Formats: sequence, C-alpha cells, structure tokens
Amino acid sequence: MTITYKVKNGIYVNMTNRCPCACTFCLRKNGDGVYGSDSLWLEREPEVREVCMSLDRWDLPKFDELVFCGYGEPTERLDDLLQVAGYVKSRYDIPIRINTNGLSDLINGRSTAPELAGLIDTVSISLNATNAQDYYKLCRPRFGIGSYDAMLSFARSCVPYVPHVVMTVVDVVTSPEEQEKSRRIAESLGAKLRVRAYEG
Repeated sequence: MTITYKVKNGIYVNMTNRCPCACTFCLRKNGDGVYGSDSLWLEREPEVREVCMSLDRWDLPKFDELVFCGYGEPTERLDDLLQVAGYVKSRYDIPIRINTNGLSDLINGRSTAPELAGLIDTVSISLNATNAQDYYKLCRPRFGIGSYDAMLSFARSCVPYVPHVVMTVVDVVTSPEEQEKSRRIAESLGAKLRVRAYEG
C-alpha cells in the first residue's frame, strides 16, 4: 500500500482515495499511479502513526517539500492531515503543501483555514474554471453548483493563515483567455495563479 511516494524532489502523502469531485480530467482515470509510483489505490486509509512511520523512512531534509496529494482529496482527512503536519514540523525543517480542490469547508462543515496556521506553508487550490456553471460541468462536485463559490471563499480565507496561496488551472481545459481571467480571479482573492500542464 503506497502511503508516501517521491515526485521530482518532493515527498507526497497519499492518505485517502475519497473525493467529493469527479473531474472530467482526473488522473485517476488513466492508471493506478502517477510519475512512476506504485498503485495509489489504498486497501484502507492508513492510521496517522502509519503515515508518520512511512515519512520517517525518507531523509526528509534532503527534499524540497512535503505535499499532501494522492489519489483523493486530502482535506477529507483534515484532522489527521494536521496531526501528521504537526509531527513533521516538530521533527523536520521542510515546507508543507496541500494540493486541494478547495472544498474543505463543505467537507468538514466548518471554516477550516484558521486550522492551517503554523502547519501548512502552501495551499494549492484547483480553480479550473471562471464561473460556477463551467466549474460544475468540469469538476462535478457532489455539493452542487454552490461548490464554486465555496472554493473561492476558502481560497480567500486561507490568505491570512497560509504564507502561500496558489490557485491552479489545467492547460488542456482552459483557453489563454480563460487563463488570464483566472489570473485576475486569483489575484482578487489574494492568491497567485499557476497554469498546470496536464500529465495524462
């Protein structure tokens, strides 16, 4: 069972396969793993201690960052994720990032950005569209059409608590015009935009 894996010079943490979205471009449709990893489909969700033990097998200070991103939405296990982040921060000097769809508040039923303070250095949020209708068609969130505004609200709420807030769009599903509009949306929230190359 693959709990942690290497991508370039980062260590990625795969804690869950649960996700409230069914994005039309999701990498999970293309195979069992990414970037040469073993299968990221979990037999079960690992306990916090198992995740910490898996991380301790790596020489973490040699890596550029630790990233919560696997075959699921990391904030589906936000409480456990923050426990792991606290463990890492207490032992290692390595930046921590969460790659997320930005629906944490809907998933957890509360405002979650304040909980990231002091533990998470970067939050990378999938924007992927410039309006609620296109977002709903593209990402198909189970929370409905209101998910887009919830994602934007989460991004805005992260800015006071997380040093780096980034919003992303995937190059194959956005035109240059949409990317520029996305940049303006991100900047209006206090975030930066990154255009991601599709790794299909």
